[in-house]
Amino acid sequence: MIRLRFRSLGASGALRTLPILLTATVWLGASSPILAQRPADIRRDAQSFLEFYNRLYQGLYTVTSEASWKASTDVTPEHTGLRIGADHAFSMFVGNPFIIERTRYFLQHTNVLDSLTIRQLRTAYLEAAGSPGTIPDVVAARVTAEARQSAILDSFPFQWQRPGQEKTEPITANQIDDLLTTSTNLAERLALWKASKESGVALKPGLLELRDLRNKVAREMGFSSFFGLRVGTFDMSVAEMQELTERLVNDTRPLYEQLHCWVRHQLAKKYGQPVPALIPAHWLGNRWSQEWPGLVESIDLDPLLKGRQPEWIVKQAVAYGESLGLPKVPSSFWQKSDLYELPADATRRKNTHASAWSINLADDVRSLQNIRADFTWFSTAHHELGHVFYDLSYSRPEIPMLLRRGASPAFHEAMAETLATPTIQVPYLRQVGIVPPTMQFDEIQWLLNSALDQIVFIPWSAGVMRAWEQDFYEQDLPKDQLNQRWWRYVEKYQGVSAPETRGENYCDAATKTHINDDPAEYYKYSIAFALKYHLHLHIARKMLHQDPRNCNFYGNKKVGAFLYNIMKSGATKDWRAVIREATGEDLSAKAMLEYYQPLMDYLKKENAGRKVGW
Repeated sequence: MIRLRFRSLGASGALRTLPILLTATVWLGASSPILAQRPADIRRDAQSFLEFYNRLYQGLYTVTSEASWKASTDVTPEHTGLRIGADHAFSMFVGNPFIIERTRYFLQHTNVLDSLTIRQLRTAYLEAAGSPGTIPDVVAARVTAEARQSAILDSFPFQWQRPGQEKTEPITANQIDDLLTTSTNLAERLALWKASKESGVALKPGLLELRDLRNKVAREMGFSSFFGLRVGTFDMSVAEMQELTERLVNDTRPLYEQLHCWVRHQLAKKYGQPVPALIPAHWLGNRWSQEWPGLVESIDLDPLLKGRQPEWIVKQAVAYGESLGLPKVPSSFWQKSDLYELPADATRRKNTHASAWSINLADDVRSLQNIRADFTWFSTAHHELGHVFYDLSYSRPEIPMLLRRGASPAFHEAMAETLATPTIQVPYLRQVGIVPPTMQFDEIQWLLNSALDQIVFIPWSAGVMRAWEQDFYEQDLPKDQLNQRWWRYVEKYQGVSAPETRGENYCDAATKTHINDDPAEYYKYSIAFALKYHLHLHIARKMLHQDPRNCNFYGNKKVGAFLYNIMKSGATKDWRAVIREATGEDLSAKAMLEYYQPLMDYLKKENAGRKVGW
């Protein structure tokens, strides 16, 4: 018999302590300390162990999620303290030495266990690897440091100095993004860009501390680094992940170079500057150059959303998923989500990054967004609701709590992206009344507008972010090389340069949310993009027999059933097997390239006589 108690694990000082979270007494089958040896006994004990684990896992996961939700939607020292306490309790359970010992033992006997049991045990081991109870002081320090880092990130007060002005003034992240999209004043753009990087200075010390703590817990469990641990959630090695992501970058590189060449000439003309070999970062309309908005003037859908309310955007995203026959969104979603931008004079602060949450691994699904009536948020809302529909699809009695997650971290993003694909398809936009019946678009311009988001993202995600975080964790990159290595990869993969010298007093990598609070797996988004096009072309070509660039599956129950069959299994199968079973093919960038082939032909003509590449 094992008795686990979790008591008063709150923050120190003036903060409240966390009440007792859980007292559990659980029989684990064989009560003898002698581990079973016969196959039948091993199977019985493994099942008993997992029944115990799943019950406690859901309860503690729910408490931790609620605390994190409060800390993200109302950033206060008290809520940060409550999150720390809940995270401590969760870590004490998943990383308990008894859990580690049992999972290691059962995983030595996979030859007598079924595949569902093995996947649960491997998942439990990966959970333990993030918080091994064999080094409790390190785990506790990591939990505290992560909560503190998130609080700095979520509440950072951006300031900027207008050109010609002596004083600085407050500015929000949304305002920075808006001005970087619209401003044609290079001095103003530089000031905005520099302001967006100031958070990295505040975040650098905490990030270095977190790197050391994350690596310690991962290496305690036999992984090469924290990066190696996160790659393990894909059932892959670091070398395999590097090969996959580099292949995605290289396969899409010819199209990216054509886009890069076209954009360099467009921006040079726009700003009245010589054509550069590398694009200065502040010339582009995104703080990290991960997408290049505002360059296709004929494709500006924001005016078409004028007069729409933010509430309409969310309701349409929900209606779209439900029209496919996917699980109904519960009424609690509307009551508990935090969906809209705060007023400028609001005293409450919240995380500005859109996200979807499954609070209890069952029916409590929520979303945190900052929705305004523009096309970016229209797409984002559909994406986040895609996560919600995925959560609801695998929240079934047949799926153990441990495996109520995406088939891989990339798969959750892939399904959200697949479900959001209609937002870049004219037929859907026409059907829901955004695009008037008489309005026509040039297909090439439409593809160009899309590629400046989708294709441009690949070298950023699979290249810069993956390579830098791999070095940061695998090589324990020294603190005096962080910015140098960052800009080396930005130039190598994106063909973008810093607008001015960026010394090691800065930490421009840390300005990206995921580097801090979703570390060492940002490459999942590039894999997700490739998966999205893989699935989308299968649906368009083989199911609907439509042009993949001009199709619509709103209300199509057959398509909904195809997607549901992929999502309903959660993480019970290897993600590569799931995609192979669904489409008959292994993942590659082939579908992306086919989708954008008309654009590739166009760009080659536009760039004739120009130097392509850098």
